[in-house]
Amino acid sequence: MMEAGGAGAGGRDERVPQWGVQETRELIVARREMEREAVAARRSAKTMWEAVAARLRERGYRRTAEQCKCKWKNLVNRYKGKETSDPENGRQCPFFDELHAVFTDRARDMQRQLLESESGASVKRKLKQPGGDRSSGLSDDEGNGGEESDEEKPLPSRKRKADDKKQQHQRMSGKSRAGFSSIHELLQDFLVQQQHIDVWWREMMERRAQERIVFEQQWRQTMQKLEQERLLLEHSWMEREEQRRMREETRAEKRDALLTALLNKLLQEDL
Repeated sequence: MMEAGGAGAGGRDERVPQWGVQETRELIVARREMEREAVAARRSAKTMWEAVAARLRERGYRRTAEQCKCKWKNLVNRYKGKETSDPENGRQCPFFDELHAVFTDRARDMQRQLLESESGASVKRKLKQPGGDRSSGLSDDEGNGGEESDEEKPLPSRKRKADDKKQQHQRMSGKSRAGFSSIHELLQDFLVQQQHIDVWWREMMERRAQERIVFEQQWRQTMQKLEQERLLLEHSWMEREEQRRMREETRAEKRDALLTALLNKLLQEDL
């Protein structure tokens, strides 16, 4: 048996122990059972959670109504996240099947209640109609006591029924036409949006193509400018090299002439 509170000194440790796998399954089962009973008995939410906690205590788990409510809220949030996410993204909710069964039962109960309410409303409308179903409260003998056939009934009653059928047929045809018109409007809106998207896409592609052409022109101009600068630098370098070579040759000639003069002078002194 699991304890709801912690075992701290003086009972001040209020940490809630983690829920086990089996305990969580028992919570889902109890919630499913109490939800069915709540539909029939019109229980309040507080009373229902207290009943869920009582069911868990009967099965050996000590939990408060607030703890059960918080755990259920977390399970529902994880279930919704798993339901709206990609099924290939792993097991985000390990109790997805159990929770899915609970919500499936809830949807089925709501649909049944809706059908019952609609059928009850239709019966009330029939009872409220003048002369509509007054023979339904009679027995078979009382209903056939007058031995009047449909042809012998008053003409206003038959005309009223025919008008009601005609109005019902008109309402159904009106609803169907409204449904078709709404679908047609949705298709038209979708086509208009698709046309806007196509126009926007073509304009974007044309703008991208124009930008690419401008970029290529700028790139070519930049490359031509760089090539011209390179040629100018190369030409100026060649000119500097030529001037340096001429200066070296001039210095070499002067040096050779000076050495020749010195040698001639030395030779003349030796003689």
